[in-house]
Amino acid sequence: MSRGFLIAGLLLVFAGAGLAEDKHEHHAPQTANNPHMAKLTKLVGTWVAADEKGQPTDQVVSIIKLTAGGSAIHETLFPGQEHEMVSIYTVDGQDLVMTHYCMLGNQPRMKADPKSAANQIRFVFTGGSNLDPKKDQHMHGATLTIVDNDHIEVVGEGWKDGKPMDEMCGQLKLIRKK
Repeated sequence: MSRGFLIAGLLLVFAGAGLAEDKHEHHAPQTANNPHMAKLTKLVGTWVAADEKGQPTDQVVSIIKLTAGGSAIHETLFPGQEHEMVSIYTVDGQDLVMTHYCMLGNQPRMKADPKSAANQIRFVFTGGSNLDPKKDQHMHGATLTIVDNDHIEVVGEGWKDGKPMDEMCGQLKLIRKK
């Protein structure tokens, strides 16, 4: 019986510890001060490919969502397809950074150029994992152009053998799915 009181007492102590006031300081994500992150946040939603006439198709190309308490943006490219990929965007100090989890099995990292045009975010290569930029094929840069609230264009830059490739990543014209 005393063992039962001991166990019950310990359970009460642990339960009480869980109800104790949280004394840790929690800081709001520093994303609001970054103009590039603010631009990306406005793109949350589902984006489809445009056809040759600029009209929306049924092909979902990108799903952009805010995550991690608003401190990160998660983009799924070509969802449900064999070549599905993910890019994660976060603020690091004053910089917007992106890690691209590529179908090639590498993870290039890029940083937004602070001198990007007002309607663009130009990402430049800063390194990566699982790749040697002097020889391996990888995404080396990208430019996102915000045409208007419902139209964006993305031009990717691929590299191989330490120099730009003629084709890779390509150009996407996307329309917000309504």
